[in-house]
Amino acid sequence: MKTVEKNNKVKVHYTGKLEDGSVFDSSVNREPLEYTAGAGQMIPGFDNGVLGMQVAEKKTLTIPAADAYGEKNDDMVQELPKTVLGPGVEPEVGMQLVADNGMQVTVVDVAQETIKIDANHPLAGKTLIFDVEVVEIAE
Repeated sequence: MKTVEKNNKVKVHYTGKLEDGSVFDSSVNREPLEYTAGAGQMIPGFDNGVLGMQVAEKKTLTIPAADAYGEKNDDMVQELPKTVLGPGVEPEVGMQLVADNGMQVTVVDVAQETIKIDANHPLAGKTLIFDVEVVEIAE
């Protein structure tokens, strides 16, 4: 029976959860995710975890932060004056902003004159758990 090999185009259904069981993303009730296995389009732990699977096979992948979005980097948290947001923008904790360089950042603290932003990926530093099912394998 055919198994997922590097450079195969694959379609998978997945549900991504954190260790507390909360779901952060899922393809259930959507089209399956299509990607090229081993091409670096996915986080390493997901990509490697699907290799060797067969169509209709289901597996749970537990991916440590190092093989997901990396560890949290404290250098990517910065305090800036509120004025960088421009007039009329009232920052709130959890607000997502796009920096001038196109990087997505999250407001993690709001003070009188300053805001603290975090440019780490929202899932950095977290172990991720994916329930995966291979739907299709193409050459």
